[in-house]
Amino acid sequence: MGEPPRVDVRFLLANERTLLAWVRTALALLAAGGAIYEFTEIDGRKVFAILLAVVGIAAAAAGAARYADTARAIESGEEMRASHGPTLLAIAVAVLGIGLVVALAAS
Repeated sequence: MGEPPRVDVRFLLANERTLLAWVRTALALLAAGGAIYEFTEIDGRKVFAILLAVVGIAAAAAGAARYADTARAIESGEEMRASHGPTLLAIAVAVLGIGLVVALAAS
């Protein structure tokens, strides 16, 4: 029976830093949702706050899933799969930003 592949700890630490970046993004989205709800008077502020919170929760979940997949690939020595999480997050934030600009311009 062969030895398990040797894992370079730098890859594991880089994976952890990437997870922390996802968590920071999620926290920022959650905070933005709370701020919009508490400190603005725009129409639809509750909807924007909820949408930002949902995207924040999705970012945290996507980061956790990506971390787990990457850690498994690193430890087993297999190739990592491509992830659409960053692209989907960027699109969601852009759509919310456009909606917020429209709501601010209308109020």
